[in-house]
Parts: sequence; C-alpha cells; structure tokens
Amino acid sequence: MEEYNTSSTDFTFMGLFNRKETSGLLFAIISIIFFTALMANGVMIFLIRTDSHLHTPMYFLLSHLSFIDMMYISTIVPKMLVDYLLDQRTITFVGCTAQHFLYLTLVGAEFFLLGLMAYDRYVAICNPLRYPILMSRRVCWMIIAGSWFGGSLDGFLLTPITMSFPFCNSREINHFFCEAPAVLKLACADTALYETVMYVCCVLMLLIPFSVVIASYAQILTTVHRMSSVEGRKKAFATCSSHMTVVTLFYGAAMYTYMLPRSYHRPEQDKVFSVFYTILTPMLNPLIYSLRNKDVTGAMKRVLGRFKGTQRVSGDAF
Repeated sequence: MEEYNTSSTDFTFMGLFNRKETSGLLFAIISIIFFTALMANGVMIFLIRTDSHLHTPMYFLLSHLSFIDMMYISTIVPKMLVDYLLDQRTITFVGCTAQHFLYLTLVGAEFFLLGLMAYDRYVAICNPLRYPILMSRRVCWMIIAGSWFGGSLDGFLLTPITMSFPFCNSREINHFFCEAPAVLKLACADTALYETVMYVCCVLMLLIPFSVVIASYAQILTTVHRMSSVEGRKKAFATCSSHMTVVTLFYGAAMYTYMLPRSYHRPEQDKVFSVFYTILTPMLNPLIYSLRNKDVTGAMKRVLGRFKGTQRVSGDAF
C-alpha cells in the first residue's frame, strides 16, 4: 500500500520551463503575452468606462470579460514567471488551494459569461427592435451576477474536495499550476466518484454555455445570410468567424482537459491545451472582440484627442 505524506505541505511544479534549451525563449514569449493581455484588457476597461459611446450592453459585458481575463491570467502566470527568475518551483498547500479556487471561480465565470454574451449578439442582430427590453441594464447585471455565482459555486464546491484528499509522498505536480486533474494524480485515495461529480459540473459549465454559443451564432449567420448587402454579409461573417475561433479554442481546450477520459491524457499535451485557455485566451479576447472594432478605435482616437488637447492647453499656460 502506498504511503502518503502529511508532514510536508509544499507541492513542486514540473512547469513549462523544464527544458534548458527552450526555457529562455518560452519565458520571453509568455512574459510578452502576459503584459499584452494586461495592457489590452486594461485599455478596454478604461475606454468603456470613460467613453459614453461605449455605454451599451455589449460593451458593459465586454468590460467585465476583460476584468475576468486580467484576474484570470494573474492567478497563474506571475508566479510561474517569478519562479523561473528565482529558480524555484514550489508552492505551499495554502497557496495551491487559493490558486485552485481562484482559477475555478474565474474560469467558471468566463464560461457562463461567454455563453450569455453570444445571446446578447443574437438579440442585437435577430431581434433588434426588442433589444432595449431584452438587454436592459437590469438584465445585464443579472447576467454578470449569474456568471459570478456559477463560477463561485464551482470554486466553493470543487476546491475543498480536491484539496481534502490524502496526497502521496511524491508531491510533484506535472503541470505549471494547481489544476484539478494534475493535482488529483497525486491522491492516494479512490477519486472515481469525485471525477464523476467533476464531469457532471463540466457538462453544466462547458457543454451548456458552448451549446448556447453555437445556437446563437447559427441563428446570427442565418439572419446575416438573408441580408441584401454583400459587404454587410462579408463583415458579419468575418466577425462571427473570429469570435467562434476564440470561443472554440477556449471551450475546446477546457473540454479536452476536463471531459476526456484519463487514459487519453498525456502530461505534455495537457500543458499545451491548458496554455490555450489559461494564457492565450485572455490576450486574444480583447484583440478579437474589441480592439478591431470601429467603435473602440473611435473611442481610442477621442481619448487621444482629449489628451493632446489637454497637453496643448497646459503648454499655452506656461
């Protein structure tokens, strides 16, 4: 019978930087992605808050998506980068529990929010006359509250169970953060029942929102196809395809991690798929959803114009 360790509470990450020949390049790439994600999402929140032209339901939801993305990537990447610089790979039991909870809560909130944002686009394009009623400010706040409630419920439900298992002497997590499947591999107890519960949670949190996204965009594309304007159709198809690419990348990678049977998993593949939805998506979301949008670029020009005007006034004062 395998012994388990109760004296040491620290875990050790195998991490992404375990190959010396590529670790420096990988560190630089992830650093650039991290700071780009923070800057792009921060700019989005600032523009949406300060420009009255962006005070619409769609941008209200996008500002919350940007906030979630900033928090989400910040629960994982900073520690990974600091550990590389300090040449350390450990995390305490409390730190691992906190990271696991924050990650589950934030990713869960994003799963629900992306699904409901697709519904917002469906209403805007397919039912434009009823849009002010169906997407009122009260409904928007209900969407935000529902997303956070769903994510928090997932975090509060799964984190205590995941971290309550007895862990074996080997506390090496073959991953770059405390993700449930990687942590459970260290458990010295039968986790079959818990994995079934987690699978059911993932069906609710992944398949249902993703189905809403697919159904919404299918209706949108059907409506767009009936447009008389060829230019309008091309623009709508390009927008929908870019949105669907990011959403499929996000949900698809998460489905691979949480819904595929354990026998199909390989540690290196798991890390790659986790990178897609934990590191790449927070950077891609503001770039795809917003910064390519004319409304957002217009808001950026207005902000820069006001800034230049303020500088000129200050210069004239001197």
